[in-house]
Amino acid sequence: LKALQARATQNGLAPIWLGEEDICERQPMLRGAAALSVSESAIVDYAAICRQLLYEMQCGGGELRCGVSITAIDERHHDIAVHSSGETFHAKQLLCCAGLMSDRLARVQGLDCDFRIIPFRGEFYRLAEHCNDWVPHLVYPVPDPALPFLGVHLTPRVDGGVLAGPNALLALAREGYRRRDVDPSTLVEMAVFPGFWRALASHPRAGLRELHNSLSPRHYLRMLQQYCPAIELRDLLPASAGVRAQAVNRRGELLHDFHFLQSPRSIHVGNAPSPAATSALPIGGHIAAQILARR
Repeated sequence: LKALQARATQNGLAPIWLGEEDICERQPMLRGAAALSVSESAIVDYAAICRQLLYEMQCGGGELRCGVSITAIDERHHDIAVHSSGETFHAKQLLCCAGLMSDRLARVQGLDCDFRIIPFRGEFYRLAEHCNDWVPHLVYPVPDPALPFLGVHLTPRVDGGVLAGPNALLALAREGYRRRDVDPSTLVEMAVFPGFWRALASHPRAGLRELHNSLSPRHYLRMLQQYCPAIELRDLLPASAGVRAQAVNRRGELLHDFHFLQSPRSIHVGNAPSPAATSALPIGGHIAAQILARR
């Protein structure tokens, strides 16, 4: 926690150290040996942000195309061509932010992709309505430096509810938002990639723990009760899951930082670590600067 405080300070934030008594005074429903209070943190309606970004892009002459399957990407001396099932797009520069499909599109272009995306489903609960006032701020556990994305947390929503989670369970499809979602091509890609097996071998206990969290609501509850002991099993209600696009290299190392693949006319964002949405605007500014520099 002290290391996080030092890093936050280096990045221009001003976290306040809270002892056990400070936590109880500020947040009566929470418990902990110590905590950092980060006043700069907040929650937003991210769908509204995306709608506004889309509106500004369209005002600038941009278009949004949905459901377009990319079949080939050809980079030539004078431009780059992106072929879909119905038409071909030409541009001077291609910026590819494909998330769960980032490695696939890099390989479609013929780039030497040194990683694969391994999908992890993050399962959430929502707390019962009478718990909404218990957690007025984001509450995160201290992360494990080796696996910083693990650890269930409490997240107030703009609609007034509170989410609890997520865990991190290996998904059997790139878009495996449900337990029953299985994609044979995803399974084959993972099975033939040596980095996948090396990653599993490097973190067996973490994998079993996350599986236990998924199968046992009571175990999930005990993790939440470490810092919000008033939550009971009946307070955990079903919620939708998300899928994390985790990049893993050939050595089995989980990439925790941004990872780019580049060619003369393209930039592929291969890995955008959590919390990518939180950091989306400065990340976008950084990547846009690279594209503009090429022009």
